[in-house]
Amino acid sequence: MFTFDNKLEFHNKSNDILTVGELLIDMISADYDEDFESNTYHKFFGGSPSNIAMNVKKLGINSLVASSVGKDGLGRFLINHLEKSNINTSCVQQVDYATSMVLVTKSKNSPVPIFYREADYHLDYTPELADAIKNSKIIHFSCWPISRMPVRDTIEKVIVEARKNDLLVCFDPNYHPMIWEKGEDGLDYVKSIISKVDIVKPSEDDAERLFGRDTYENQIEKFIELGAKLVIMTLGKDGAIVSNGKETIKLETLAKEVVDTTGAGDAFWSGFYTAVVKGYPIQEALKLGMAVSAYKLQYEGAVVNLPTLEIIKELYEL
Repeated sequence: MFTFDNKLEFHNKSNDILTVGELLIDMISADYDEDFESNTYHKFFGGSPSNIAMNVKKLGINSLVASSVGKDGLGRFLINHLEKSNINTSCVQQVDYATSMVLVTKSKNSPVPIFYREADYHLDYTPELADAIKNSKIIHFSCWPISRMPVRDTIEKVIVEARKNDLLVCFDPNYHPMIWEKGEDGLDYVKSIISKVDIVKPSEDDAERLFGRDTYENQIEKFIELGAKLVIMTLGKDGAIVSNGKETIKLETLAKEVVDTTGAGDAFWSGFYTAVVKGYPIQEALKLGMAVSAYKLQYEGAVVNLPTLEIIKELYEL
């Protein structure tokens, strides 16, 4: 069981976190606009697992990305961004499909996405990916790669190998019916994955899409019943609620200014991961996750120029 006052113990590995899943383009509207009336969109590096890999590198730990992009200009743009951040791209595969893209409205609430998917779900299980798992401490993935074949098979192999090598396995259950094949809603499959992981971090919207409307406490209990060992439910301006199945704690938001919510959940994950790798107890790591998220909210785009975790700790007086 994850005890809030305890630190997590990791084997001595060369890489801290391996994120597996989507690497894509975020096209974000220049204006706050829920109805897609804006005529101007700006191109950003995107994809939740890849955002986390970029963030944690800036915060002060090592990361690797396993993903697939198209053999096109957008794919090259994404790879260049990773390389400029000194992230090893040996597990980024270039495939004969167009680089995936999400069209997003800039928002102070939950951004409204439209998904255009091709290359992201063609990630193969390669010897390079197998080596990356063996040399990492944490594995992270989201609903995107489990929502389509053939990458779903890859993720299932990744989970098995991660368990063999005693990695911390973490899952972002960011379920959205629009990313699944027509005729498959994916709900049962997502729920089956929860029993195979250690930590899940749903947003309140994710939980509602998975289980329907309910209280936060009941939603958390549903994740615990499905086998999650630690559930972190982020609640936007209302902070977060966290449970290990025995004890539940509430975290207040640290955000004072909100410019764009895109990537706020990824920023939380990034702060939390960096903190536990650096040896902070879980409860302190959760607070640092809130601080990194608050810092990101001040800027547009999913990936911003984060300072080190130690500087963020000072800024938010933690």
